[in-house]
Amino acid sequence: MRTLNLAPLHRATVGFDQITDMMDRILSNDAGQQSYPPYNIEKTADDGWRISIAVAGFAEDDLHVEIKENALHVTAKKAEDEAERTYLHRGIATRAFSRRFHLADHVKVTGATHEHGMLHIELVREVPEALKPRRIEIAKSAPKAADVIEAEKVN
Repeated sequence: MRTLNLAPLHRATVGFDQITDMMDRILSNDAGQQSYPPYNIEKTADDGWRISIAVAGFAEDDLHVEIKENALHVTAKKAEDEAERTYLHRGIATRAFSRRFHLADHVKVTGATHEHGMLHIELVREVPEALKPRRIEIAKSAPKAADVIEAEKVN
């Protein structure tokens, strides 16, 4: 298996830390990617997304959603049952988990809902007005008096 060392790139560039960190994270996390709990990411608008995570068996109080350093962290820990249960078959996993999603610049979490065993997290990109493209009007200039040639002086 090959590994890519990005250290020389860090020494030779200034201000591109996000790109190299992202490449480093992608290259190092592909092999051991976790699959629990399953989730979907769907596009709901041009600048909107929804992350849906299957959290069957978890109550709202067991789930925690927070944003730290441009990353969305979703964690869950099942509260211990007071009454000890005996299962003949236990197919619903309620083990603790931590799932992390890296967010692009200006992506904000607008809300989260928990219904029918699914946790839905709504995201939207809110680009500040200063960064949005804007059209610059071009003013028409009036001809200068020196540029006007009178017919009498020519002939």
